[in-house]
This record gives sequence, C-alpha cells and structure tokens, in this order.
Amino acid sequence: MGELVFASYKTLAIAKAQYAELKGAVSAAGRDPDSVRIAPPIYAVVGETRAIAREKEAYLASLAQPEDALCLLGEILNFDFSKHGLDGALTDADMAGITGQHALRDRIIAASGTNNPTPRHFIEKSGRGTIYEMPVFCGTAADVADEMEAWYQGEGCDGFVVAATHRPGAYEDFSRYVVPELQRRGVFHQDYAGTTLRENLGLPKSVARGAPTMRL
Repeated sequence: MGELVFASYKTLAIAKAQYAELKGAVSAAGRDPDSVRIAPPIYAVVGETRAIAREKEAYLASLAQPEDALCLLGEILNFDFSKHGLDGALTDADMAGITGQHALRDRIIAASGTNNPTPRHFIEKSGRGTIYEMPVFCGTAADVADEMEAWYQGEGCDGFVVAATHRPGAYEDFSRYVVPELQRRGVFHQDYAGTTLRENLGLPKSVARGAPTMRL
C-alpha cells in the first residue's frame, strides 16, 4: 500500500466508514495509520454570496450532456455504450463485457436495484460527466470551509483533491476565497514545508506526522 491514497466518496458517512476501514487495514499490516494519507476529490463552487454560488452550480450542472457522460463511462469501464439506447437494459452478456472498473459497475448495479441497468442508470447513478460525480461544496468561502472541516475533523479524510469545475476560474476562486478562510481557521498551511510533494504532504522518509493541517 502506498502513502497517499486517492479515494472517491459520495458522502461523509461513506467516507468515515471507509476511512476507518482503510486505516484499520494499515494498522493490521503493522504500519502507523498516520503514515498513509487519504484524499478524496471534491468540487468547490464558491461565491461572494450563497445565491451567487448556487447560480454558478446550476449553470455548471446545465452544461452536462448524456453523450459526454457515456464517453467518459465507456473509457473507465472499457465498454461501448454507443450500441445501446439510453433506456434499454444491458444484457447479462453486456454486463460481463464490462472489463474496466468493476467497483463502479457494481455501484451502479446496487444503486439501480437491477443486475441489468440501462445506460441512463449508469449516467444518473454515477454522476459521470457532471459536477455531481463527487461531493460539491457550494456556498460562500465560510460555507465551503465548514464542509471541508466537517470531513477533515470528522475523520473522513486527511485532505482533499480539489477538482476544477471549469478552467480558467475554478482554482482562482478557491485560492482567492477559500484558502484564506481555511488559513484564518488554522487548518491550512501558511507556506510550503519544502520543495517536494512528500515534504508538503507531511510525509518525510521518517513518516513522522506533525501538527494536523489540511492537505490539498
């Protein structure tokens, strides 16, 4: 097992359960659980007011198209959805032909309640190709920081992979609004610890963890 694990969680409850399970497995393997950091991806949609942020979220959500989702799903599942109608159930042979990410396939089966989901099930239940594929922290800088702290302090993760909802602009908004709020709360570093990723993740060769600060 590595020292930095990227793990996608839909909700904080799921994150907490799987975070505890993975940390337990690390401990059972004879390693310090703090020597492995877990970072889920999130989207942050931030505005000067909640209304502005919600308007941004609605606009970003409106850009998603089923064709885009199916292309991205086909890539990760190694399956050609173009041969199937949106609402036609996939056959047992079709499902067996999905040779890509089985965890995603199984999640769609569970969420749809059928062993033969339709392409529309794959789109809607996965959120692939939309901003709802992963958690969306939407609101003012304080709102977004609240949600990040809830996950971090609630033992749902050790930090985050902040994904861009759009480029350019998304990272600029996060840096301008959210980072100063996190720094004000003392949960985000004021400067970089070193010149390497390992140093900045708080994972030197000795794997000694310092004071808890959120890793992005």
